[in-house]
Amino acid sequence: MSSGTGKRIVVTGATGNVGTSVVRLLSEDPEVASVLGLARRIPEWSPPKTDWSAVDLAFAESDLVERFTDADAVVHLAWAFQPTHDPATTWRTNVLGSMRVFDAVAAAGVPALVHASSVGAYSPGPKDRTVDESWPTHGWPDAAYCREKAYLERALDTFERDHPETRVVRMRPAFLFQRESASEQRRIFGGRFLPGPSARPELLPFLPDIAGLRVQALHTDDAAHAYRLAVHSDARGAFNLAAEPTVDAELLGRMFGARPVRLPRTAARSAIAAAWGLHLLPASPHLFDAVLRLPLMDCARARTELGWRPEHTAPEVLEQFLQGLQQGAGARTEPLQGHKVG
Repeated sequence: MSSGTGKRIVVTGATGNVGTSVVRLLSEDPEVASVLGLARRIPEWSPPKTDWSAVDLAFAESDLVERFTDADAVVHLAWAFQPTHDPATTWRTNVLGSMRVFDAVAAAGVPALVHASSVGAYSPGPKDRTVDESWPTHGWPDAAYCREKAYLERALDTFERDHPETRVVRMRPAFLFQRESASEQRRIFGGRFLPGPSARPELLPFLPDIAGLRVQALHTDDAAHAYRLAVHSDARGAFNLAAEPTVDAELLGRMFGARPVRLPRTAARSAIAAAWGLHLLPASPHLFDAVLRLPLMDCARARTELGWRPEHTAPEVLEQFLQGLQQGAGARTEPLQGHKVG
């Protein structure tokens, strides 16, 4: 392992929404000696104490064991959201690639694995109260994202049984946003036909109010802070991460000055399914189904055991993200690069 001058941390998916925040925070941490960022494409961005290595987890050729040797922790963030019409492709990266990471962590003797799970791993749950980390993690089987996150929870159950010497932390954050991720998330979920400048509150005469559409949000920097705390702590197990308050049509209506109007689930889903089927919308109707069923999370464990508290409220997160959409904001990495669409 690393010397007493600081820890050596490896971060997969280091150029994405969460990865950029985690790398930036670790590169500024005096307790960290070096960061190795793994990504499919090496960025122009060069934070302090950080080296890069090109790795595509979808393929077994990557020598992950060599890259993980002498690391004090591996923070596994790599994830592919698309193509939603080809779940075999996302499975190859997200599930098989993650299992390669887990195997390499064990083979290299890395003492800590911090894994990016998600609220999407949870089974359907209540919208009128919060649940803690003991809520079942079987996902929503029809949505590839949830199915893959849930499968990896089971893979980690086996990993922890077989490798008790490795400290495993599972982060389960809410929906993550930052200004710099706006262009990427527009491409992933809204597609090329959703122009950023149209995301102006004054253009919304009303907001669709759909039963069950109550979710939680979190700033990516706040999630990164939790990852940093987990790297330096002795904590094990799962941690819910979300900001207050819960996001629903009433909150959005106040933010945008728009009137919520009840819209039947079936009408909303039919519109999404039609657009997805025509390849006009990247986000699938199956993910919409899952979002309506995700439970609201209790984050008390992260507060008490990690000492974690988000600095941004949910409205602040959404306001920053909206500004990023309007401005075509991005960052100097391939996934986050900005594109302003008229």
